[in-house]
Amino acid sequence: MFHKYIARTSCRRPSSLLPIPPMSLAKKSSHEAVQAGEHDSVSHATTAVVDDEPAPRPFSGRFRDKTPAAAEARKVYIRTVFGGMFAICLVIFVVFSIYWGSVWRTPRHPLLGWVVDFDGGAVGQAVSNALGAIPSGRGGVRWTVVPASRFPGGIAQLQDEIVDEKAWYAVTINRGATTNLSAAVAAVDAAYNSSSAITFFGSEARNENIYRIHYRVVTAQLDAITFQFNLGFLRNMSSANNLPQLLSTAPALVSRPVYFTSVNLRPFDVPVASAVTFVGLIYLLILAFFIVNVSAAARQVSTLENTLTLRSLVTVRLMTSVFAYFFVALFYTLLSRAFQLPFDRHYGRAGFVIFWMLNFIGMLACGLALEAALTLLTIHFVPFFLIFWIICNVSTCVFPIATLPHIYRYGYVFPFYNIARAVRSIVFGTKNQLGVNFAVLFVWTLISFISIPIFQWWARRGAARAAANAQRGEKL
Repeated sequence: MFHKYIARTSCRRPSSLLPIPPMSLAKKSSHEAVQAGEHDSVSHATTAVVDDEPAPRPFSGRFRDKTPAAAEARKVYIRTVFGGMFAICLVIFVVFSIYWGSVWRTPRHPLLGWVVDFDGGAVGQAVSNALGAIPSGRGGVRWTVVPASRFPGGIAQLQDEIVDEKAWYAVTINRGATTNLSAAVAAVDAAYNSSSAITFFGSEARNENIYRIHYRVVTAQLDAITFQFNLGFLRNMSSANNLPQLLSTAPALVSRPVYFTSVNLRPFDVPVASAVTFVGLIYLLILAFFIVNVSAAARQVSTLENTLTLRSLVTVRLMTSVFAYFFVALFYTLLSRAFQLPFDRHYGRAGFVIFWMLNFIGMLACGLALEAALTLLTIHFVPFFLIFWIICNVSTCVFPIATLPHIYRYGYVFPFYNIARAVRSIVFGTKNQLGVNFAVLFVWTLISFISIPIFQWWARRGAARAAANAQRGEKL
């Protein structure tokens, strides 16, 4: 009985207690290892997700968020804004001071004026001595008495030399001033014109700002001189036999025997010309800056900046500028023509073409300098050079350089001054120095044609070095 019970019990033993074959153990061990590996991988991935901060959703952050990414972004933003503000404040005091200095206490130096006595009598001697004794002071007119023999061609030659900028102004005591006055008194001539005795010559179009200042100064001086002369003449007339007849018939001979008239040899009689002699020059430079930005954006968008060879890239940049400035200058010229700026006064039909080519070469001189600066300073800092370039140029165009502090004599070789001079010659017929003006602009263009390839080579070398360093970092 006992052995039957043992046999029956053995048949009912659970499977977990049964002996496991070796193959089954191997399979189980392999399966458990795979499960353990998967569990480790999942645990590692979960840990990585927990450690890495999830990327913020677009437009979901606040400026004062406490996350590390927000703090870093806030730090960069504040540093950039305050750095830019500091640079702007520096520009205000360093660059803007150039322009402020050009109009502060200006005119600072006197300009040359001639006193020419064509009369040789009492009137001529009195007026020339009085003007020659006036101290020039700061910013006035430095009167120099010039003998009439210096002008064998008379008044006409004197006018030509004023237009040719041998002097800024001239006061002439006209031939026969004393004789005519004496004859008018003797004949009691009511038609006598006292203003024909003295003439003041100037050329407003040479620089309208200084002319208007000096016109008031010179006319005040001549008023005072003629008043003193007239007082002395009236004392002498008090004992004249025909004084009652003079007072009744020709009172002007008694009250104002000598006076003057003004002759503006080149009047600034086209108000729209101020748009191309001063303010328009700033616009011309801004248009050139637009072309610089447009061409730079085109190179970036088209990837030509990084795919072309150095020679091809430099060629594209230069030829694009030449092409763009040629047509932009044409439309700038057409705008002036549409507002009836006269180009044919002194150069005929060629005046339009000369003005167009002046704007074209002027844009090349100004714009290619910005093109070179863009390569060297990058788009982030080239606006600071733009401000410097505008201020340095425009500071020499408000008043004549001769009246400014000597440091502003650099303006003689800067683009704006030469463009303005050429425009005045075309529109108003001032001294013709177009050859010199165009030569200066060509020199600036040539400097840019040389500097742009050098700067581009330097920038390409730096970009290649940065790319090589990045590749080595990836390999490591």
